[in-house]
Amino acid sequence: MSTTAASPSTDRSGHPPGHRSAYQATFEELGTPLRDVTFVVVDLETTGTSAAEGGITEIGAVKVRGGEVLGEFQSLVNPGQPVPAFVARLTGITNAMVATAPDIALVLPSFLEFARGSVLVAHNAPFDVGFLKAMCARLDYPWPGFQVVDTVPLARRLVTRDEAPNHKLSSLARLFHATVSPDHRALSDARATVDVLHGLFDRLAPMGVTHLEDLATAADPVPPEVRRKRHLADDLPDAPGVYLFRGPGDEVLYVGTSVNIRKRVRSYFTAAEKRKRITEMVRIAERVTPVACATPLEAQVRELRLITEHAPRYNRRSKYPERHAWVRLTDEAYPRLSVVGAVVEGAAHIGPFGSRRAAQEAVHALHDALNLRQCTARLPLVSRVAGSPCALAGMGRCSAPCVATEAPDASYAAVADAARQALTGDPAPVVRALSDRIAALAHQERYEEAGEVTRRLRAFVAGAHRAQRLDPLARCAELVAARPSGIGDAPGRPGGWEIVVVKHGRLAATDVSAPGADPLPLVAALRTTAEHVDPPVAPAPAAHPEETDLLLAWLGSPGVRLVHVDGTWACPVRAAGAHADLAWASDRVRAEMDAVGHAHESQVDTMTAC
Repeated sequence: MSTTAASPSTDRSGHPPGHRSAYQATFEELGTPLRDVTFVVVDLETTGTSAAEGGITEIGAVKVRGGEVLGEFQSLVNPGQPVPAFVARLTGITNAMVATAPDIALVLPSFLEFARGSVLVAHNAPFDVGFLKAMCARLDYPWPGFQVVDTVPLARRLVTRDEAPNHKLSSLARLFHATVSPDHRALSDARATVDVLHGLFDRLAPMGVTHLEDLATAADPVPPEVRRKRHLADDLPDAPGVYLFRGPGDEVLYVGTSVNIRKRVRSYFTAAEKRKRITEMVRIAERVTPVACATPLEAQVRELRLITEHAPRYNRRSKYPERHAWVRLTDEAYPRLSVVGAVVEGAAHIGPFGSRRAAQEAVHALHDALNLRQCTARLPLVSRVAGSPCALAGMGRCSAPCVATEAPDASYAAVADAARQALTGDPAPVVRALSDRIAALAHQERYEEAGEVTRRLRAFVAGAHRAQRLDPLARCAELVAARPSGIGDAPGRPGGWEIVVVKHGRLAATDVSAPGADPLPLVAALRTTAEHVDPPVAPAPAAHPEETDLLLAWLGSPGVRLVHVDGTWACPVRAAGAHADLAWASDRVRAEMDAVGHAHESQVDTMTAC
């Protein structure tokens, strides 16, 4: 089945985003209810606080599931070292009691077998688990990798100072009316911790923490109204794709993408989400719509298109492609540079830039390097009446074609040709001229001015480089490429091929072939069913420029093979990409600063780093 990216309002099966196809959900998707989890609540008594140097004197544990005790484990342990007097007074465990007890090498395997397949629970778990891990390492036993629940941070989240003076086990046992009082003996303390755990679970349930997966973030300082909305992620797929948070009136509040939709959406209801605006968004969200995609590339493209379509108020980027600016060399007798919002046929352009300010910086860079006129009047090829030269002409920065009355200004034609070549071909003359100026300013210790010229140069090179990358793909009627599945940013389904059909810089179709299957029939099907795309005015692509950037990044990733190209996909040999890091300008500034004996490395980095 082909998967086209033409309509972001449908999922891969052609259904609306809210449609849920019938399928058997996995246990991972559903989560594990706490009543079905087997917990082993453990407590240790030790000779001290250091797991690296101390020893275990007693292990006690209670296995429980669904509120029912399934078994208990208790054993004294010979720590292999004397029990300190203060520990003996605290626990009641003396040297005489452990002298005949089994060594940890005998007790630890029995405990690990008792706890196998369970979730470990402890009060101040880092202490107890730290000792158990240290003993495993000392005896060269592999640590089973238990999931661990610590009742201390849960208690800090759920029990206020008005209810208990502190969060010690004894205080919590009194609060939750534990049937056993903790007395610093391992099994008694473990039994008391079981009652505390169940008391904490009773308080977590109204907050929406009802599954094992919820416990990982149950202690996070998340507002209750946010945590209660964790159910919005319950029916989402564990697959790459796009998700839309929707608010009252089905308004699209936020659009995001992930290689695992369900896992990513769940993170919005935990302390991992620290953005205040997004927390505000979650408070008013009413549902989440998933759009499963074949590959992360398709997900990224769909996200971009949905953001452009809906302009969600909580998304900050890519909402207004019409605000992108281009720099154009005008098509007139004496061309000049102009910042415009769209490209026209037959003119030289660079961009698009993210803002008019960035585009204007590129214009200043070209004006610094070339004597292009900066006036906005439309000049005839030969004026009947000589104009009045401007101040720039007097400074030698303009050939003043406005004063030509007898013949066209041939010198200006050469300047315009140089500008056209810098925009569409090799920008080296402009880079060289501005590099010399930057070096001269640095030599004169005019570092702020050198930084300003560097910013202009950076803007020009970035705009020229982007246009020269977009232009060939925008002119290419159809390009089909493939990449082995399961590599790079595409998880899962190894052995197949990701197939991508691009038309004029727009994703027209994509899908993944089955592992081991011949991908060519899928290629033929995708080419037949791909979206029709009208040719744009190059270098502007037939899509959001950021979409074409995503496609170019994918096409340049390891393992990509070209299957079919209708047209030409090539970049100039001496293109702006060769100067993208501005290493030339950076080296010149450093050399000049070294020459004058300055070592302001931080200043240089600020001025010249790309």
